[in-house]
Amino acid sequence: MSTIPLGPVIDTSRAPASGARVVEPQLPQLLFTNTHHLCPGCGEPLAIRSLAEALEDLGLVHTAICALGIGCYTSFGGTVDVEIVQALHGRAPSLATGIKRMRPDATVFTLQGDGDMVNEGLQEVLHTAARGESVTCVLLNNGVFGETGGHMTATSVIGQRTKNTIDGRDAAYHGYPILIGDLIARLEGAAYVARGSVHNAGSVARTKKMLRRAFETQRNRAGFSFVEILTMCPTGWFIPTGEGPDYLSSTLGEVHLMGELKADGVIRTTEELHAENVRKAAELDAQLARGGIED
Repeated sequence: MSTIPLGPVIDTSRAPASGARVVEPQLPQLLFTNTHHLCPGCGEPLAIRSLAEALEDLGLVHTAICALGIGCYTSFGGTVDVEIVQALHGRAPSLATGIKRMRPDATVFTLQGDGDMVNEGLQEVLHTAARGESVTCVLLNNGVFGETGGHMTATSVIGQRTKNTIDGRDAAYHGYPILIGDLIARLEGAAYVARGSVHNAGSVARTKKMLRRAFETQRNRAGFSFVEILTMCPTGWFIPTGEGPDYLSSTLGEVHLMGELKADGVIRTTEELHAENVRKAAELDAQLARGGIED
């Protein structure tokens, strides 16, 4: 019976000769703490961290001003080290417009949930995008009013169980979900529109790139930029904490598909993103059938 070499063996019987060193900072410069009061399994802290890291990567820390919406994420106003102006429910894009016009050299962004942006203030974000305001709107979309107990929002998908759709959202009774990214991408003033997620490590990395590109769009004064981030809310979805990522992928993620909806003047619909995903999946299946994934 052959043995598999395990590599070098580390002697743990005594302390190492050299001290430990920090390889990578554990806390972004813009965050005061890693702790939060939100429910276990919530995806919003991951999204907030990605946003903070994107600002740091681009050197925009000292110019950032946030127009903050109302939702569970509002509590991060005390733990994120940027200038924050609290908006009325749904009104953050209009507040951001005023800030940017008074402070054109600032990096101005909104942080909102789907209840705040798509229910309470849909007209605010649409008109801000249509005017081509040089601000960045960030949407944390979990398909429920998380702060008020998990009620249905305008982005809840058909069949999704919420506090007031116990048997699932029904199109005939509740209407269809609004794909906000698709609406904004069609507006001439919108320069960059993307939809990301935080349900796994790869999605977090892609979402951070989207945030970077959105802030670069604003820095280049190219127009309005928008990033929608799908986030987990196990409490509002009435599921065990550990099932959050898979539930997001199989429910919201199947309707609000991830990808860039508008970049470099090219508009792509959610249906086109779906078709691309189907094509890539078919290519992957074909490669696996041939014996392995090709580079």
